[in-house]
Amino acid sequence: MAPPTTAAESAYISLRPSYKNKPTTTKMKQIISAVLQEKLDNTAYQSDKASQLTKEIADTVKLQLKACEFPRCKYVVQVVIGEQRGEGVRMGCRCFWDAETDCYATETYTNDSLYCVATAFSVYLY
Repeated sequence: MAPPTTAAESAYISLRPSYKNKPTTTKMKQIISAVLQEKLDNTAYQSDKASQLTKEIADTVKLQLKACEFPRCKYVVQVVIGEQRGEGVRMGCRCFWDAETDCYATETYTNDSLYCVATAFSVYLY
């Protein structure tokens, strides 16, 4: 007969989160989109304030993702703000991760004077 396990022991036996305990791209996109709308609506591009604004947006997104309380997840948020001049821009990233437990979401916001691309990565800690 096996000895009974405690909740703490069983938490470390499972190497992967259950479906309900891992973030989804949809939920992450909703959070990013809401933060971008809140911070950037009626905001004009100012090069001297763009750096501080990117930090504020990244910190707010990260705090709201952490508030979802997905266990053992670490979040990395990258925000780029630039002046809207009608030019094109392409961005990309490469990640080495477990596709079953890790995910990312990207949202873009534009208005007459600026564009903003925010990407959040969720990485499950084994």
